[in-house]
Amino acid sequence: MQKRFLTPIETTQAIAESGRRVLTQPLSRTWVLSLLAGFYIAFGAELATLVTSDAATHFGLGVSRLLGGSVFSLGLMLVIICGAELFTGNILLTKAALQGQIPWHKIAENWTIVILGNLVGSLFMAWLMVQSEQWQVGRVAEHAVNIAAAKCQLSFGVALVRGILCNWLVCLAIFMAVAARDIPGKILACYVPIMAFVASGFEHSVANMYFIPTGLMLKAELGLNTPGLTWSNFFISNLIPVTIGNIIGGMIFVGFAYWFVYLKGTLSEK
Repeated sequence: MQKRFLTPIETTQAIAESGRRVLTQPLSRTWVLSLLAGFYIAFGAELATLVTSDAATHFGLGVSRLLGGSVFSLGLMLVIICGAELFTGNILLTKAALQGQIPWHKIAENWTIVILGNLVGSLFMAWLMVQSEQWQVGRVAEHAVNIAAAKCQLSFGVALVRGILCNWLVCLAIFMAVAARDIPGKILACYVPIMAFVASGFEHSVANMYFIPTGLMLKAELGLNTPGLTWSNFFISNLIPVTIGNIIGGMIFVGFAYWFVYLKGTLSEK
């Protein structure tokens, strides 16, 4: 009878072993899979924008955030179950490097390709959503612009810390999804931590690659005057500190922590 889930040590070993794929996987495959992850996270972000556009008015802020986080979790479910290369998840490749199974320069190569692919995929989806005129439904356009503007107004330190907290939860979601042995288990593993980070207002670099460009495109489309919502602020005030925070959160609090507890001092099979 197949086990319903892996133990923490088995999960840690499985994640480290999966990191070996960067040694043999063609760069073209990595690129396509990273585009797909950008698409998938954008689907969740688009749905969260729509659902929360008027939910706070009817149910209050807390419930609105809960609903937004619930539907946003679709993105990671698609990444995990359908297969894709998500930058924030690939932070866990550090387990394989710490174990000596892959060299650090291969991680840097993978992260570079994947974050660029995620960005291109997210930008394409933002453009598609604007072209679909979905934003004309209710207050979706106003809400999308407000989300983007608020993210661009965060200080570097706040964006950094929110990025750390976000990817701590995202990588725990991936850890649990790897541990789960069936589809319902993987769905539940994705749902709870992702719902928690969105409801808490933490910052996810790939999600912001959709949220902020969508706001910027709608700002231009509608001719809005929204101070602070600029392409330069998108990169400098949000994407850079959030990305650094995501790396720290996933690498230190999940990747390194579980490697130290379960794999440090053991021999890797090369």
